[in-house]
Amino acid sequence: MTDETLIPVKPEIARHALVDAARYREMYEYSLRDPEGFWGEMAGQLAWRSPWTRVKNTSFEGEVAIRWFEDGRLNVTENCVDRHAAATPDKIAILWEGDEPGNVRRISYRELKDEVCRVANALISLGVKKGDRVTIYLPMVPEAAYAMLACARIGAIHSVVFGGFSPDSIRGG
Repeated sequence: MTDETLIPVKPEIARHALVDAARYREMYEYSLRDPEGFWGEMAGQLAWRSPWTRVKNTSFEGEVAIRWFEDGRLNVTENCVDRHAAATPDKIAILWEGDEPGNVRRISYRELKDEVCRVANALISLGVKKGDRVTIYLPMVPEAAYAMLACARIGAIHSVVFGGFSPDSIRGG
């Protein structure tokens, strides 16, 4: 297969797509013609805590500097969780299936937000703050996602340790 090979999209998938081939080409051409306008428009779809003053600020003279969305602040959990919890609170955010048949959990955006906030508050009560490092040692369960999103919410850096490692193997480094 080469880069020019096109694989047709199944009609049942295409019916639900947000962008078709014509719209994609239009957006792509816009991004080339006016990158700052295009990326400003795309970023406008996100929830910003504070808006940016400049979409792109680049300098390739001397010390290379590349800055996007200068002065803008956002939080990934507000965009991945909160705005969906507000717009579609009962929509399924996480569909988890365990190893045993029938072991299924359906977590709505409302429930996801509540759990992420609960874990974030627990971390804060333990003294975790922005820039701190948190190691997550959980199996592949929704609570692992809650913990990762909670870290992002408070600005902590998370690292996931595979839950199959024994405590002795982790301790031994």
